[in-house]
Amino acid sequence: MTLSTVTPAQIAAPLAELLPARRGARWTVGPAPYSIRKDVPTSRLTNGRHALIVAEDAGRIEVFADRPGLFHDAPDVVVDGTDPAPALTAAARVLRSVLPALDAEAIQETGRTEGWDQVLSDRAVELTEVGFALIDHGAVPTPAVGINGPGLTWEAATGGTWGLWAYGQNRNLVLAYEGPVRGLYGFLPAVTAPHGTDAEDHAGSAFTRNLTDRLPQLRPVDATEVQFGARREPSGWIALPAADDPTDRADDDQRVVAEISSLGVDLLLTALAYLV
Repeated sequence: MTLSTVTPAQIAAPLAELLPARRGARWTVGPAPYSIRKDVPTSRLTNGRHALIVAEDAGRIEVFADRPGLFHDAPDVVVDGTDPAPALTAAARVLRSVLPALDAEAIQETGRTEGWDQVLSDRAVELTEVGFALIDHGAVPTPAVGINGPGLTWEAATGGTWGLWAYGQNRNLVLAYEGPVRGLYGFLPAVTAPHGTDAEDHAGSAFTRNLTDRLPQLRPVDATEVQFGARREPSGWIALPAADDPTDRADDDQRVVAEISSLGVDLLLTALAYLV
């Protein structure tokens, strides 16, 4: 099927199916109240919290965050018509950047109008939502309180320990990890995009090369640490627990510490299976 024969429901409906339900509310597809581009089929997706406008032109799919009262002058996501899985690509980009941005704007508005105590209360509700989803996946999350806000901790089958933290007015959720490096192999590719590798990306120690060879998302900082991520998308680092830990070791059981920030709840819910 060529993109020129695709109707709105054929891209918008699969995209809606790829976005997770929030508090029992699934994404639905309907007609857009206006056209973004002249003579371009356009749909509106919403889950009652946020809304997206999807315009499907021949050879190009554009996704706009629907912000009431604001003109859509540029798309938030563009997918080329040659993409073999356009709905999947669009969903990944929406989950990584668009929905977290909308959540961040909602947090800022709540803080401005109702105060940061209400923000913390709302973040605690998000953690509860994730906690129940973790239980559904077989984990046993435990509520915790950090210096910056509430959180959850749980043990993974790989032997690592995860902590999920809501940092008050911060725009995102933050994941912390301590355990064998293999506990990160499934999750990182699910939430980050490859940045394109250069020769120097594989320089460094046996420890960093083991990671950069396996995951093109990673960039070495020094012999003991790698970083990943892009602006407005999930980002973070993986490092040896201590500066004097040996860097000539490269195996899946090596102990590491890691942090991943700029995680939206929607993206996290789609990747929970990799955290248990």
